Amino acid sequence: MNQRTILVLGASGLIGRFVTDDLRVRGFRVVGVARSLSPAQKMSALDIELPILSLEVAALTRLLREHAVDVAVNCLGVLQDGPGSDTNAVHRDFVARLLQAIGDSARAIRLVHISIPGAAEADRTAFATTKREAERLIAASGIAHAILRPGFVVAPSAYGGSAMLRALAAFPLDLPAKEMATPFQPVAVHDISATIAWLAERDIDDASAKAVSWDLMQTEPITTAGVIKQFRLAFGTAGWPRFAMPSFMLDLGAKIGDLANTLGWMPPMRSTAIAELRRGVTGDPSAWIATTGIAPKTLMDTIGRHPATIQDKWFARLYPIKALIFASLVAFWLVSGFIALFVSYRAAAGILSAHGFPSALVDPVTIGTSLMDMSIGVLIAFRRAAAIGLVAGIIASFGYMFGAAILTPDLWIEPLGALVKTGPAIVLMLVALLMLDNR
Repeated sequence: MNQRTILVLGASGLIGRFVTDDLRVRGFRVVGVARSLSPAQKMSALDIELPILSLEVAALTRLLREHAVDVAVNCLGVLQDGPGSDTNAVHRDFVARLLQAIGDSARAIRLVHISIPGAAEADRTAFATTKREAERLIAASGIAHAILRPGFVVAPSAYGGSAMLRALAAFPLDLPAKEMATPFQPVAVHDISATIAWLAERDIDDASAKAVSWDLMQTEPITTAGVIKQFRLAFGTAGWPRFAMPSFMLDLGAKIGDLANTLGWMPPMRSTAIAELRRGVTGDPSAWIATTGIAPKTLMDTIGRHPATIQDKWFARLYPIKALIFASLVAFWLVSGFIALFVSYRAAAGILSAHGFPSALVDPVTIGTSLMDMSIGVLIAFRRAAAIGLVAGIIASFGYMFGAAILTPDLWIEPLGALVKTGPAIVLMLVALLMLDNR
């Protein structure tokens, strides 16, 4: 059999990245495509950055032909609408163009589409309904296809919901009792990759893989509490006393997450995520198991054989703190600038006047630095500008420290130590800058 070429769309994501790397190890020629790839993800010349969601049918057709694609794996997905994220555009419109491109390519291409489990009548969110619309488009296309509906994906890396459950396992905090009792069937990302490999090895006319829809998950029933418990066993926190958060806290967290979403951030706790959590993750993997012969790994097989490493523990502990760090820095810069400009303007200007600063410059400098502080807070608040804001904040802080050393050196020894405290603020901004990456 000739070496099959597999095109993975969304090769920077949790599933897409693992599948890309694993299928290469299995001997396939894999072209990984994503809108953006981190330097660490550019493992091969076949890892390509393209504005994939904006490609028209003709460009997609060229991509399929140029790389002589045999199997196209669509791992693209977004949880919720927001800046740069449109569930309709990603889940439905792109799939429609991809199907047309496959038809226009004059190649025998099998489409493997990553969807979601659960009954269609239970779909309530834009995330779920657009995913289901894509399934219907694929089923009606007549193209050889496999719709894979994985459960809660457990992978070596963590992102979104999987990161949130790890964070819960690292702290003595539970979800409300109702959410903890929700069915939550997991699947190892290795099993998803093994399924794609099995499909890629089948002939395009093989009836067993011509047009299939499979739920991918372990067979043993388990709840959200059971998943978190397994992570706690790995983290060594299973014996800790725990406190269940009230439901209103979960709903409040979702609303705060939605606000952060409008600023370009993608926190795991958003209204769609909580709605899907409450819906649960269930399915029937029997058809998948019977056809492929794959024995799904249990949660114990996936995460329970070895204790968590120190990097696992650090990530889980710091993951929820990341949001607190950024929120506190935004508040710090906005509030400090606002106070100096509107609440205590005369006192702020008086500091400069009292230290012999030229009177003609007192007001412009006071106003200018206050506006600069507030601008830094606004930059940090927006995901795309956060790195610029953090760097600007670090530079401004050093500027304040050195400027004070020259112009107002006595401020370094004033009782409240305002300038001395600038040092830890710089360190915190550096920590935030180093934690910006999501993948």
